Amino acid sequence: MTMAAPTDLHFLQLHEISHLIRTRTLSSREVTEAMLARIDDLEPGLRAFATVMAESALVEADRADALAARGDWLGDLHGVPLAVKDLANTHDAPTGAGTTIHADFRPETDATVVARLRRAGAVILGKLRLTEGAFTGHHPDLPTPVNPWDTATWSGVSSSGSGVATAAGLCFGSLGSDTGGSIRLPSAANGVTGLKPTWGRVSRHGIFGLAPSLDHIGPMTRSARDAAIVLEAIAGHDRLDPTSSLEPTAEYFRALRLSSTPLVGFDRELAHAHFDEATNAMLETTIETLSDLGWRVVDVTAAGLAQAAEEWTALCGIETAGVHAETFPARAEEYGPDLSGLIEIGRGLSAVDYHRLLESRRAFTGRMRELMDDIDLLLLPGIGVGSPTIEQMGELGTDPKLFRAVTIPTAPIDSCGMPSITLPAGWTERGTPLAAQFVAGDFKEQLVLAAGHAFQQATDFHTRHPQDPRG
Repeated sequence: MTMAAPTDLHFLQLHEISHLIRTRTLSSREVTEAMLARIDDLEPGLRAFATVMAESALVEADRADALAARGDWLGDLHGVPLAVKDLANTHDAPTGAGTTIHADFRPETDATVVARLRRAGAVILGKLRLTEGAFTGHHPDLPTPVNPWDTATWSGVSSSGSGVATAAGLCFGSLGSDTGGSIRLPSAANGVTGLKPTWGRVSRHGIFGLAPSLDHIGPMTRSARDAAIVLEAIAGHDRLDPTSSLEPTAEYFRALRLSSTPLVGFDRELAHAHFDEATNAMLETTIETLSDLGWRVVDVTAAGLAQAAEEWTALCGIETAGVHAETFPARAEEYGPDLSGLIEIGRGLSAVDYHRLLESRRAFTGRMRELMDDIDLLLLPGIGVGSPTIEQMGELGTDPKLFRAVTIPTAPIDSCGMPSITLPAGWTERGTPLAAQFVAGDFKEQLVLAAGHAFQQATDFHTRHPQDPRG
């Protein structure tokens, strides 16, 4: 492989930079120094990082180079600079979780996912900004990450820093979390690939929770191939998280070939009722691409998605109230309006209310499992409204149609816990990204990754990047 010119090194895919480091065309230190210089240049405008860990990153890079010089290769993440959402504990940097209350919290140990990335040889460049407590709004006293495609376009929630940093070439991949769509929404908004694994596929030990039974941790990268590399490093049972699954993992990166032609379900009635014109046009173009690949796309009814999206806020609120019981309402004045409002919703619900919500969630999950028994993949958009602007999203709490368009493709998939992948799949008239999403049955990450890779072999949406703001 020919080494990329220095001006586009930062936009290489993770597996490409891994090859350069492995062949010693570039050292990990050289790559890490280049990324730190780019962060130094662009971070003031993009505001993606809560903490840049330059000193420790260079130490990790030197260690990776020393191991490589001895012939010790730790795998496809060896020496590759990544970044993690600032709700994953790091022993050598604060973990603020988008709050002011916990801004100075310094954990003694790494979250399991961070420890696994480090064991795989990754270089951790820093901690990425998120909305307060990983809900919908950034704390009013903290910066909001800026979409690198267009400053007036929404950068997503809550893994907005992860989406911005990955899209803008400030890291070769990142970790995000997804409770109601927070890997998929910022992946869609920023034009990157986001994988939400099955609930329990990835350990949540050392993760600041929003709603534990809905929280998922997964990679945000520039391709399905790269997402497979990161998932392979972080997936698997963890004795420190008894809710992590005992289901065996796979060599996801080396299993990106589809074993059969997928049968894809698409709910046209749902799409036409709830998603906007740009989104539906993108979905139809995606279907054409899938048909050209020889995949069969059939009409289905995805029953209960709208109701599950409506009930998600209350379910999330109850669990969030529990997560914040030590500081809310005791320190309520230190909370922003979005997170405090969610907690108040949760605190206001009764045990009977919660029981009804749980029964509805179980029934919806059962219907989704029945649907996925009949198809391989369910096609949804990453966001049901095409590349919304910041101004539009200011109406999210008061516009029921907008709320449904944003939440129907994402929140229900957290409620049932199934895996999905979000893929760049088109452009708006103003040149901002649109995205499609493939959902599969429980623990079929291998299928969604292989399907995503096949789609990206047939398209080039994931290979385009925002214009460098430096000109």
